[in-house]
Amino acid sequence: MQSYRSGVVLVLAAGVVWSLMGLMIRLIDDADTWQILFYRSAGMAPVLALFVTFRSGGRPLQRLRQVGWTGVAGGVSLVVAFAGTIFAIQATTIANAVFLFSAAPFLTAVLAWLVLRERVRPATWLAIAIAVFGVIVMVREGLAVGAGWANAAALVSALGFAAFTVALRWGKLDDMMPAVFLGALFSMAVAALVLWLRQASLAVSLHDGLLAMAIGAGLLALGMVCYTLGSRSIPAAETTLLSLVEVLLAPIWVWLVLGEGASAGTFAGGAIVLVAVAVNAVSGARANPAG
Repeated sequence: MQSYRSGVVLVLAAGVVWSLMGLMIRLIDDADTWQILFYRSAGMAPVLALFVTFRSGGRPLQRLRQVGWTGVAGGVSLVVAFAGTIFAIQATTIANAVFLFSAAPFLTAVLAWLVLRERVRPATWLAIAIAVFGVIVMVREGLAVGAGWANAAALVSALGFAAFTVALRWGKLDDMMPAVFLGALFSMAVAALVLWLRQASLAVSLHDGLLAMAIGAGLLALGMVCYTLGSRSIPAAETTLLSLVEVLLAPIWVWLVLGEGASAGTFAGGAIVLVAVAVNAVSGARANPAG
């Protein structure tokens, strides 16, 4: 049986791996959002297929059928989340994007309350109010400097991840990986369709194509595997807290490698959001000490 310590290490490893994604997307030269989405998903899908095959004892199709329509809904939600992430990272600072992504747990709570009628703890409502204030601080400044669409994309991405989580809860799915695999396939299809409708090409430089596929296979898929395995032995509230390492490290990588900074308003609002996430996670751990 996996130990608590091993679970912590795996979830932290997932956060560290994911934190490199913004930097890697920054290193792509010319590919646009939909081209990156296609090739990143193309790199991610085979790794997830192997993992699902292994976890299912060599019966991946049976595992995919078991997720049903809720798994399909979760996969569609990931298309929105993935595309929004790429656009936001390309259009605004990494710090601004990842701080807004961290609003996902609160959007999940509100969406689960609306759709599934799940009870929201008073401490979570307080954390949501704090987070909304932090988002307003960031978005207000972003609108002033012309980053409104990027901020909107980041929040839509967070909403996509929230919808994915709610879909899994709705279908009572314990294993999210088949739905993530479907999300990768759907992302490839949607990206190809959008490019076709725009009369744009899938062709990108070898550098951009390989880098996007490496992001999918080496960062996104590997992080998903670590997170899935690690979260099995850690309470959900603590998992949320540990995942903050991604939000904290992502701006540091681009500052160290590319010298990219962020405005005071971005960091002020981001700090408020992080405090809200931490408060919610700690209160959740205390409310559910047994996990």
